[in-house]
Parts: sequence; C-alpha cells; structure tokens
Amino acid sequence: MNPLYLTEGDVVATLSVRDALTLVEDAARALATGNAQNRPRQRAYTTSSVIQVLAAAYGGRMGHKTYTVAPKARGARFWVLLFADDGELLAMLEADALGQIRTGAASGVATRFLAREDARTLGIIGTGWQARSQLEAVFHVRHIERIRAFGRHRARLLNFCEEMTAKVGLTVEPAESARAAVADADVVCTMTSANTPVLEGAWLKPGCHVNAAGSNRANAQEIDVEAVRRAGVVAVEDLAQARVEAGDLIAAAGGGAFDWERAVLLSDVVAGVAPGRTGDDQITLFDSLGIGLWDVAAASYVFDACVVEGRGTRLPIPS
Repeated sequence: MNPLYLTEGDVVATLSVRDALTLVEDAARALATGNAQNRPRQRAYTTSSVIQVLAAAYGGRMGHKTYTVAPKARGARFWVLLFADDGELLAMLEADALGQIRTGAASGVATRFLAREDARTLGIIGTGWQARSQLEAVFHVRHIERIRAFGRHRARLLNFCEEMTAKVGLTVEPAESARAAVADADVVCTMTSANTPVLEGAWLKPGCHVNAAGSNRANAQEIDVEAVRRAGVVAVEDLAQARVEAGDLIAAAGGGAFDWERAVLLSDVVAGVAPGRTGDDQITLFDSLGIGLWDVAAASYVFDACVVEGRGTRLPIPS
C-alpha cells in the first residue's frame, strides 16, 4: 500500500499533549533498556540555509525528522518520514505541530520525574508558539495553582496569557519582568530564541525544577552559568548531542561550573537507572534539545490513529 501523506491538520486532530506525555515517557524507558535507538542531530549548510536531521528506531519502526531553516525564504519547514521494520515507507508527516507537542511533552516528563511532588507554581519565560505546549505539559503533571509568564513584547504576552488561561482553565498572570515570573516558582520553563541568558541562577529558589528548552546551539544560552552550577541534577536527552549543542552547559563547563560527568540521561531517570531528585531543597535542571526518538514515537502514534480514522492522502509512490 502506498504511504500516507499527513498534514498539520491530521497531526493536531490526533495528537494531544496528554498523548505525547505518555509517548515520550514510554520511549524514554525503551531507550534506557536498549529497546530504542537515537542518533544525535546532524546539520548541513548552504550559503543561506541549513538542513537538520534527527533519526531514531523504536517499536518496530524507524524514521527521521528533517527540517530546513531558510531565513531569507520560507523560514523553518518540518517533515517526518516513518518506515516499517522491513524498510517500507509508511508515511510522510508535516511535523511543525508534532515537534511543538513533543517538545512540551519532554519538559512535562522531566517535570514529572524531577520536580517536587508538591510543586504548585509555574513561571515561564517566553510566550511564543513553542511556549504554549511547555505550559500545558507542566500543568498536566503537577497540581499547578499559579502560573506567571513573561515575554519581551507586552501585546504578545497578554495574548499568550489569555489564550493559555482558556486552554488550561487557570489564570495565567502576566509578569512585569523575567525575575518576577520565576520568583518563588516551583517549576520554571524557558522557551525563547535568546542568544544570551534570560534566566539567572540567583533568582531560583531552593527546590525548584528548571526546563531550559529554547536553545539547541552551542553559541546560545537561555540560562546563565550560575543556574547550571546550582543544579544538583542536570538531565539531558542525548549526551553526545548535548556536548555539541547545549550552549547552557557548554558555557558552564568552560567556566568551570559544570563537569559533563554530572550529566544524567532523562531516559535513565525515567527508567530508574539513574537517580533524580534526592532532596527537597535540590535544584534540578532539564536542558532540552529535542531528539528524533520523540518524533518517531509521536509520528508512529499519529500514523496509527490516522489509519484507523481514514485520514491522510495516499502518495503515488510504489510500495
């Protein structure tokens, strides 16, 4: 049978943040136990754009997310190709929404396993599209009672607060500054395009958990060196990828505030192979870069759902 072409609409209709939380957690356990494989992101460049590829195998299927970033042309465009174990192409998915949902879910899973059980307040820096799934995922894994958000553009901040209040059913308060957004927060999320830190470690209260999810470039930082230094647990998705992409950790290591031996894999924490939080006053950090395994797990789920629901268009490619 010819492969399915699935649109952004098909993805949004079949994949929720709640679904993705389960998918990411299950895939993390599989990775820790050797039942999944992940490969670090690869990049290639032209004079004006970049192509990025993240590959993985899981659940008897394999695939890769490929996306291009061409600032002078069409911006970023995302696809996932999903294959069966015998190499048959099962589906091609438009994957912008898929990436947003699974990125939020990864932070949600990290929060589930690293944040204090009694975490009640969430502070978020960043109010773009990607920030929406960060907030929603954390809301689903803890009994959050207060949310404060900050963004540089006031109108966008107010729109974000209004939209997310309607989404989660809890008032999202606009903060006057990044510091005010995270003051006394039990969980902190950063999801920005910043090249220099938007979060200072001095602002963090003892016992908080931080999801730093906006940067995947060696020369960009969202959190300062002090935030990394103060973290008693530093979790990453893929160590080889983190060593070349996690600008927050690279800067801290270069300044002597972090040793890569301290890093643990989120998948190992989820599976109980590595310890997570060991004390109520401990600060924990998830430095999120995004890995292909989350994309393959989410794409496989969407494909199965769309087959059952009769969604998608068959591509005119011989199977």
